[in-house]
Parts: sequence; C-alpha cells; structure tokens
Amino acid sequence: MEQAAQVPSLLPGRSDCHYTGCYCEENVWKLCEYIRDQRPCDLDEFSAVFISNENKMIPIWKQKSAKGDGPVIWDYHVILLRESARDGNFVYDLDTTLAFPSSCNAYIREALKSDTNIHCDFKRKLRVVGAREFLQTFASDRSHMRDSSSNWTKPPPPYPCIQTAESTMNLGDFISMNPEVGWGTVYSLAEFTERFGDATV
Repeated sequence: MEQAAQVPSLLPGRSDCHYTGCYCEENVWKLCEYIRDQRPCDLDEFSAVFISNENKMIPIWKQKSAKGDGPVIWDYHVILLRESARDGNFVYDLDTTLAFPSSCNAYIREALKSDTNIHCDFKRKLRVVGAREFLQTFASDRSHMRDSSSNWTKPPPPYPCIQTAESTMNLGDFISMNPEVGWGTVYSLAEFTERFGDATV
C-alpha cells in the first residue's frame, strides 16, 4: 500500500468514487470527469487505458473478482493512467486489490505480469487515450450489457448513458486493438511497459 502514500491524492478515495461493477469504461470516464471538473489543470496528465486483444480474452491478476491467486479472464478492462514528471506514473483501477493508486511499475508487475510465457491467444494490447479526448469522444448506450431478450446482464450505472453529438455507441472502437481504428495509441504489453513503466519488469 506504500505506493498510494507516495503520490498526492488527485482523486477521491476508492470508496468515494463512482463505481458500477462490470462497467469499467464508465467508471474510468467518471474519474476523468471528476478531474476535469475539480482539477482541470491536471487533466492532461491522465489517460484511459483499454486492455484487450483480438480474441477478447485477457488475463489480469489482483482483481477483486478473482478466485484465489489466479487471474480473471476479461474480454476487456479499463484503467486510468497518470503520467507525472514530478511524481512518477500511477494506475487507478477500481477493480484491483492493489493500492489506489498503484505505481505503474507495481501494477505491471503484479496485475499485468508479462506476456513472455502466455499463450498467444491471451497476449495483451493496450490502447492509451488521453483523458481529455476520452471525455470528448467516448459514447456507450450499454447495449453490450443486454442479453438477447434485452434484459440487463449486469445492473447499469444510475446516471444517463454517456453520449456525444456524433455518437451514442462507439465502445467497440475503444476496445478494438486495431491501431487504424478509434482514438489514442495501441501498444503491445512490452511496448507499454517500456513507455510507461520499468522495461525490466
């Protein structure tokens, strides 16, 4: 937990953040919204990070929903990244058992680990989208959380759907790891580690 104590708190405590289980993309959007409204001068230090792959099967460790010490296999997951020349790089993940925030190095080491010994079907890619651009472009009508009978597979957040003037649903463009689609920059896990963490992790 020492990582959280080393960085000035720019966000509420974990228990005071907007959180809806299985809506990680909206949880991160709400964190970005908080920063924009409360600490606008800090917004450009933050990015939303979508983690997925072409097979929509990615292992992440240290998740609250895990059974035992093994990973959870998500179709995608979303975290908030802070880059600070002053304080270092940190990850905010409302679904992790790690500190909130964790140092980026600790999150890579504990939650993402390495792709070296992972089957090719499970290798992770990460789309990094600046928080300002994420707030301006992301839209979700939550249709991906309805079954064939239009029933919710998981209860939705209590606030209205997030939309823009151009779109009511473009979540697929953020989850896609095709660099020709959507916003931001797509990295392999090794590239992400080299860019934002310790290349020796």
